[in-house]
Amino acid sequence: MSPPQIVSLSPAANRVEQVEQQEKRMPTDQELFNIDEKKEDITPYMQDAFGDEEFAEVKYKVLKWWQCGLLMVAETVSLGVLSLPAAVAGLGLVPAIIILIFFGALATYTGYVIGQFKWKYPHISNMADAGEVLAGKFGRELLGITQTLFLVFIMASHILTFVIAMNTLTEHGTCSIVFGVVGAVVSFVLSLPRTLAKMSWLSLVSFISILSAVIITMIGVGILAPGAGSMQVTVKTDLVHGFTSVTNIVFAFAGHAAFFGFAAELKDPRDFPKALCLLQSIDISLYIIAAVVIYRYGGAEVASPALGSASPVVSKVAYGIALPTIIIAGVINGHIAFKYIYIRIFRGTDRMHKRDWVAVSSWIGIAASLWILAWIIAEAIPVFSNLLGLITALFASWFTFGLSGMFWLYMNKGLWFSSPKKILLTFVNLMAIVVAATLNDCSFPYLVTATSSVKGLMDFLGDYSG
Repeated sequence: MSPPQIVSLSPAANRVEQVEQQEKRMPTDQELFNIDEKKEDITPYMQDAFGDEEFAEVKYKVLKWWQCGLLMVAETVSLGVLSLPAAVAGLGLVPAIIILIFFGALATYTGYVIGQFKWKYPHISNMADAGEVLAGKFGRELLGITQTLFLVFIMASHILTFVIAMNTLTEHGTCSIVFGVVGAVVSFVLSLPRTLAKMSWLSLVSFISILSAVIITMIGVGILAPGAGSMQVTVKTDLVHGFTSVTNIVFAFAGHAAFFGFAAELKDPRDFPKALCLLQSIDISLYIIAAVVIYRYGGAEVASPALGSASPVVSKVAYGIALPTIIIAGVINGHIAFKYIYIRIFRGTDRMHKRDWVAVSSWIGIAASLWILAWIIAEAIPVFSNLLGLITALFASWFTFGLSGMFWLYMNKGLWFSSPKKILLTFVNLMAIVVAATLNDCSFPYLVTATSSVKGLMDFLGDYSG
């Protein structure tokens, strides 16, 4: 029989015993080394671009869902909404409404897939990161270049629209180049904040601006009613005019190139679907109401943008009120382009969260360089309009529809036909890819025009540098 054990009831003695037991359980240096050996190497590209921001000087991941939603509205919904009445005139009332609803619903779903892809691969902060998941370094470079190119052309389109607006307001009071410089400088200054949260207040101004401009245009066209009574349910059209109308509708929903950038700065990425619903409920409703009402009173000859169908005074008032959204939409698209380059340079370093001279001057330099490039492109008129049409047809359809279909198929490989629901979703995502490819193929008749545009752009750059 073993002798009885003496158990101490002293708290101090118990603490000593607990410490001794913990020391016995601690791994040796060799065990720790072996554990480290088993860890997988994580490349900088597979890390969250913003990392742990608890003690960071500059914090990116603080965006609330409603701020994200308003930023998405400001980035997607701009003066292009006033080109939709002409699209309705080119297709007929019923086909245009069907196409608007179809592409709106498809854009909602493909945007949701982008949110799913971001949730599954948290390190993604732009299309280039998503491209690397799909196709390695080649995919990263391809989508990084095309995303930046697409966003720079959107920036240029907003400079050009600003020039047109100022010419209308001042009745060509000065040279268009001066207005272009003013637009680029104002856009550059508004681009200086490095976080989307600090730019979210601009999105509210932009939304109020475009909503007011659309309402004023509807009232102005309704009072003047230049084409009342000429509304047609369907129209006969050719491929060029029909495709142009469809492209205008597609471009109205083409904000997806920036969605990863928005989701990356959300405080909780799971809130992205709420932000997406805010965007899509606003843009689909606004597009249908504005397009149908203005077409009803503007008729088959409604101008694009529809401001041209209102009286000169109303047109000036609407352009003046629309100036904030013309600028801000370009600024937000530009911010996404700058952020991609900035992350590409400083990813994995503490510069991402610094306010020192190197970090700040790098951001300013990137922003200035891309706005100068956008201004040069915007000044290459009439070359620019053809190039923008080609860029839109080639890239907007893929960023908005096609790539999301590929993301879903990649996430669900091996499960495409595992259930009736998966079969249906597989069909929907294949359809999104087919839609993008069809819009892409239909753009090639414009290739000859675009080729001459490229030559014209090179001539312009040569004259400019000389």
